[in-house]
Amino acid sequence: MKSSILKDSEETGKQFDEFLDNVSGAGVLFGEATDDYFEGDLEAFEKKRDKMNDLEHRGDALRRTLEHLLYTKTLVPESRGDVMELLENMDALLDHYKAVIWRFDIEHPDIPPEFHDDFRELIVSGVNAVESTVLSCKAFFREIDEACNHMHKVIFWETEGDIVSTRLQKRIFRNESLRLSHKRHIRDFAKFIEKIGDEAEDVIDRLSIYIIKRVM
Repeated sequence: MKSSILKDSEETGKQFDEFLDNVSGAGVLFGEATDDYFEGDLEAFEKKRDKMNDLEHRGDALRRTLEHLLYTKTLVPESRGDVMELLENMDALLDHYKAVIWRFDIEHPDIPPEFHDDFRELIVSGVNAVESTVLSCKAFFREIDEACNHMHKVIFWETEGDIVSTRLQKRIFRNESLRLSHKRHIRDFAKFIEKIGDEAEDVIDRLSIYIIKRVM
């Protein structure tokens, strides 16, 4: 089995690592920002919102640089299209983190404290799914044999997210003290956060195909 797509391009490999580390860092920041929101510390939340914007811009710049290198340096010509698509898919995960943060900022959902733990658990599941996706992608570039060791974790965390989201939505709609419009608003946030894990699983599904094509 081929061990590395970028074995002859160490410097480019470092830039791929930097791009993927940027996605990973966005997950940490996402968890911290939502914690600030649940704690009512909107000043800290807004600072992390701005940092998320910076990470997103940095991710876009790194992606464009890598796309340029893939063509101008004739790197991995047989896998170029797959690598380009993988970069775009990983960048989309970072975009989703940013979108959730901005949705909190714009809509300021009134989420009762009794639901905070479930929301935190849902967020952890999504972030862990993305982190496992990052590790899978690094293995794809560096040591393709190791990719599957991380890919199954994405499926685990996506499934955990589905379980938590379903439980949370049931609790929301069974709360008789909330108006229906309020229930729907909170439910929409739960579903939007749940999609982070879904998108991570979609990336892994595509990555599985890339790996099969690479080793054939």
